[in-house]
Amino acid sequence: MTPTRAASRHVTVLATLLVALIAAFLTPGRASAASLQEVTGFGTNPGALRMFRYVPDGLPAGRPVVVALHGCTQNASGYGTGSGWLQLADRWGFSVVLPQQQTVNNASSCFNWFQTGDIARGQGEAASVAQMVDRQLADISGDTSRVYVTGLSAGGAMTSVMMAAYPEKFASGGIAAGLPYGCAQAAGSPYVCMYVGATQTAKQWGDRVRAARPGFGGPWPTLVAFQGSADYTVKPVNMTDLMRQWTDVHGADQSADVSDTVAGYPHQVFRDAAGRAVVETYSITGMGHGQPVDPGSGSEQCGTAGAYVLDVNLCGAYRMGRAWGLG
Repeated sequence: MTPTRAASRHVTVLATLLVALIAAFLTPGRASAASLQEVTGFGTNPGALRMFRYVPDGLPAGRPVVVALHGCTQNASGYGTGSGWLQLADRWGFSVVLPQQQTVNNASSCFNWFQTGDIARGQGEAASVAQMVDRQLADISGDTSRVYVTGLSAGGAMTSVMMAAYPEKFASGGIAAGLPYGCAQAAGSPYVCMYVGATQTAKQWGDRVRAARPGFGGPWPTLVAFQGSADYTVKPVNMTDLMRQWTDVHGADQSADVSDTVAGYPHQVFRDAAGRAVVETYSITGMGHGQPVDPGSGSEQCGTAGAYVLDVNLCGAYRMGRAWGLG
């Protein structure tokens, strides 16, 4: 190769790299070089959980925080990626706290949503997650008024726990294939709760939440819930009971103010007396037990399909995030 041709090729390579760099910085939702990090010493940690977090590079102070709780047999990293929350954190600019269960606490790595000592304020796993929130807000100067909690299955049930026991910390909760607060106690067994449901009126469901934080004057967290119609692990009646529980807490009735479809799936919105959406539900027709995702690079797509993370052409994390004003 002659010196002239070599120099020309060198200039071409540099120009190509420069264009790629400019495109990377100008493209919305560009991939971040950030990675999941474990945090230790975040508090007394009475529930003996592990704390992981994801903070996009260059995230400014005052940004929202999403707490994402994995399901049974899952871990923080797999759920954060599979659900799409880490992808959305880069796209929209917020941080993610990912609690992780340890097998010493539960052999299947399920959060212990059915254990009385883990679901009460100031105790067990609920207190550990609350301490993680406080640590994250302090470390990154996050927006204390824009903290959200979400989870799948046992993580969804623990989301109910956090909304009930620590309502002052969360603006809203997002539950996929989860359970109402106090369901195991109401049904007499976690399995009866999951497979059959508990017989409670809306007021009885609401009273369980109010008893978890006596004297709390509000505002209570709002709820966005997803449930597969073909889920045989957590029966669909549990989303109905979640709706009853949280509409009652908000003083709303159980008649939907909006009934339509989103991506072809039945969707309902329940509003309080002031017209604010306090509960939103998505029934994913034909979906089994899992988190709904829609893998791809489209503006409404997120997530990666896998075990209990199901491609149904609708990404639950995206829908939650939009309802919360994250993007």
